[in-house]
Amino acid sequence: MALFQNMSTLEDLYVHTLQDIYYAENQIVTALTKMSTMATDPTLRQGFEQHRVESENHISRLDQVFGMLGLSPKGTDCPAIDGLIEEANSIAGDIDDKSALDAALAASAQAVEHYEISRYGTLIAWSQELGRNDAAALLKQNLDEEYAADQKLTKVAEARLNRQAS
Repeated sequence: MALFQNMSTLEDLYVHTLQDIYYAENQIVTALTKMSTMATDPTLRQGFEQHRVESENHISRLDQVFGMLGLSPKGTDCPAIDGLIEEANSIAGDIDDKSALDAALAASAQAVEHYEISRYGTLIAWSQELGRNDAAALLKQNLDEEYAADQKLTKVAEARLNRQAS
């Protein structure tokens, strides 16, 4: 089945991508809860917990964007985020060394952040193209928090996790 069937306009793609990131954010909240319990490094665990709260706020902002469009919030299956989370779970399940596990969890979380960054960047550009600067402003808040989470993961990985794992 084609993921983008019945889409002929930029607005159709826009709504589909909003539904995609809505689904993704909901999956990420669940994944971050699990990752925070698996992490042994306190800074990494705290970062996962903090970003889970931010992700819940991202969902609230997406709810607002859907409302601005006169739509009910709804997700659509996102094979990309499902794959990233499945890969993270698989890798984490194969690692016995706790230091290596923390490094792997941080790397997996960054893959998710990069996916979110790409989606939010696209949605902001399309919001502006469609004259929805109100939606773009909310989506930009989410994007800024995704960038910050990615930078924090890089900092903790380079400062401690990667060194401890080697």
